[in-house]
Amino acid sequence: MPFRLGSKARNFGTALLLTALWLAVGAACVGSGSAVAQTGEIAVPEPKPAQSPSMQKRMATYRKQLAEYKKARAAYERHASPYWKNVSATRTKRRRKRSRGATLTLKDYVLEQPPLYKGPNEPSNPETKKRESSDIPVVADFLAHAKRHFDFVPERPQSEMAYKREYARVASAAGLTKETCVKVYGFESGGNGKYDVQAGLEYGRPGERAISTALGYNQLLTANTIGLLAEHGNDFIAALQAKAARVSGERKARLEDKIAKLKKMVRFARSVENDWYKHVRLGRTERGRGVHALNLDIDVGPMLQTQKLLNSVIFAKRVGYHDTLTAAELEMMNLTGDGNGIDMVLMPDDMRTKVPTSNFFLQRGYERNSVAIRNNTVAKLIGATDAKMQREARLQGAQDMAAAFDAVQKQ
Repeated sequence: MPFRLGSKARNFGTALLLTALWLAVGAACVGSGSAVAQTGEIAVPEPKPAQSPSMQKRMATYRKQLAEYKKARAAYERHASPYWKNVSATRTKRRRKRSRGATLTLKDYVLEQPPLYKGPNEPSNPETKKRESSDIPVVADFLAHAKRHFDFVPERPQSEMAYKREYARVASAAGLTKETCVKVYGFESGGNGKYDVQAGLEYGRPGERAISTALGYNQLLTANTIGLLAEHGNDFIAALQAKAARVSGERKARLEDKIAKLKKMVRFARSVENDWYKHVRLGRTERGRGVHALNLDIDVGPMLQTQKLLNSVIFAKRVGYHDTLTAAELEMMNLTGDGNGIDMVLMPDDMRTKVPTSNFFLQRGYERNSVAIRNNTVAKLIGATDAKMQREARLQGAQDMAAAFDAVQKQ
């Protein structure tokens, strides 16, 4: 027979429970200095303000549009989801096959183009505060955080050409060609971008807003800077130490101070595992934004910008590709990641015309990339990228970059 409490025991237990609950509420309120602690009364939350008639109308419209969007999106996903699962599975098989040294063929790719969503866009909730452009940190923020957390102020170049010449010197020494660097610079920074150019602010037009933390000639994100410091920080420190050994006086003192602060930043970058997503999270902190200011420094910035490109070259050589990467091929590795990009680099020309670009993206990334959708085969995407590079390379900033490489090569 199951055990049952008698009525007195139940009443007594109920009383104990109510007493405990009251004491718990009282204790919490004492800690918070609330009205319960001060007056002995339970504070009732303020009622949510009633919506105005105009807001009620806007919310009604929003709910209707949201329902229409969800219906259209669900219908689309019934077709899209199997396609993108197949793309993911095929990509995994392709990587395994490549790791065995096997030659890839058309059978290793999804050859059908993906279904495209043509329904209504997701509506904005009128009650939700829109993200302000100020939520994305800009150069002033990077500088402020660098000073606050590392007491670091980047040594700015005396001129734009001074930074370009230093970048050309570092890139040339690393084996990167003038043509590659000029074209990538044109593509990434709009052909006229300065060393401190930020994504969304390339053209100096009224009303421009930063769209990401991408900074400099090769548009490094905060996560890129952190990752490069974690992987190559010792090389950057050694390069500065070599510079310091060749100079004296005030310049030497500045370099030694810079080295000490760079070491702190490298330790910070290595405070998490060497993982892209962990670097992304670290880049959202004030310290992470502070290290991004290194890109503005005449000594460290060019090394960071160069290493970003050089890592893709090193990756290509590691998998057996020893030819010189074209600028467009290098940009494919930057756009889709080295692991995906190298597939496009190694792909024969006749396959490039047949393989959809969707093979190298995740679904959401592809859906947001109008260029990849419009140029929906590997051949078209590489061709469109190179065409844009050639257009941007004719602008004055790119011409100055080419002149900087020429000057370095004459030395």
